[in-house]
Amino acid sequence: MRVLSVTHGPSVHGGVFDDEAVRAGHTLERWWVPLGSAPHGPETYDAVMVFGGSMHPDQDEHFPWLEREAEFLRGVLDAGVPALGVCLGAQMLARAAGSWVGPAEIGEIGWYDVALTDAGGEDPVVGTLPARTQAFQWHHYTYAVPDGATELAASEACTQAFRLRNAWGIQFHAEVTREMVEAWVSEDGHELPMTPDELLAETSTRIAGWNEQGRRLASAFLQLADAG
Repeated sequence: MRVLSVTHGPSVHGGVFDDEAVRAGHTLERWWVPLGSAPHGPETYDAVMVFGGSMHPDQDEHFPWLEREAEFLRGVLDAGVPALGVCLGAQMLARAAGSWVGPAEIGEIGWYDVALTDAGGEDPVVGTLPARTQAFQWHHYTYAVPDGATELAASEACTQAFRLRNAWGIQFHAEVTREMVEAWVSEDGHELPMTPDELLAETSTRIAGWNEQGRRLASAFLQLADAG
């Protein structure tokens, strides 16, 4: 397949999700949106994955390229191209679907309990996760589940996953690697509700198992997209 990986900065790439696409033999094309380049039309891709960023989905006055990305994702949804959004990517898919996006009442940074809904447990992508898991989070914003979508997971703070036809959004970072966490701590450590050492120590104990869960989720998504 031809897979588009949509990124918003050098430290917020597709992690184990990109690795899974390459491992499966797919052609991976990266679109670093802030650089101003543009991908081909949505219908030319077999799957689209959209990742995180330090910006927020409603900050068009600071990041005017956000509307360009939202317009592209509206095309992805309209064309029925399988899509998977992570954190900012999930929020941008919700925005493209006409849903509210905005500040969460409670931000989540670190490892938090996420529980699947009944629909999530039956979902072919999100259902690859355990019914309850400790997921890595780094977000201050959230979204409203789009009209016509099904909520697949939630934490105590907010909704955590949805499916809208062939598009999935997950708020947690199932793609993240240890190296990515280290980079985020270096770049935005002032946001942490704990010390950097505490977060990195917990990450060291959890990341291997979490990466296995992330690979399974990405693989399930890619296999579903490949099946057409």
